[in-house]
Amino acid sequence: MKIRDVMTKDVHLARPADTIQDVASRMAKGGFGFVPVADGDQLIGTITDRDIVVRALATGAASSASVVEFITRDPQTVLDTDDLKVVLDLMGTKQIRRAPVVDKHGRVVGVVSLGDLSTRVKEKYAGETLESISR
Repeated sequence: MKIRDVMTKDVHLARPADTIQDVASRMAKGGFGFVPVADGDQLIGTITDRDIVVRALATGAASSASVVEFITRDPQTVLDTDDLKVVLDLMGTKQIRRAPVVDKHGRVVGVVSLGDLSTRVKEKYAGETLESISR
């Protein structure tokens, strides 16, 4: 099974100049808490709802602050053509819950999350990965 078979394809990207209020509003409307941040076609980081709360709001940032100030840079990515084991190993080893999925040109084409794995994967490794991430 390939990563493209389990990833979420409807990805909402943020841009560096987007405000944290704008990104938080899109998260609330869309019911998701993770957004890749891209400058043009280049992935430069990710932001989560927790990042917005802990890194931005808790430190007194204005809701008009640029999202780029609070992103996690150099995110762990996987290729859409990689075998599923690659993302399972990455998530288990790095204890991450979501990873941007890129194509061979480095463009974001999806996101794979614990939710995707728990609902779409029936391999024995999925349970082991979920357990190691939760530790």
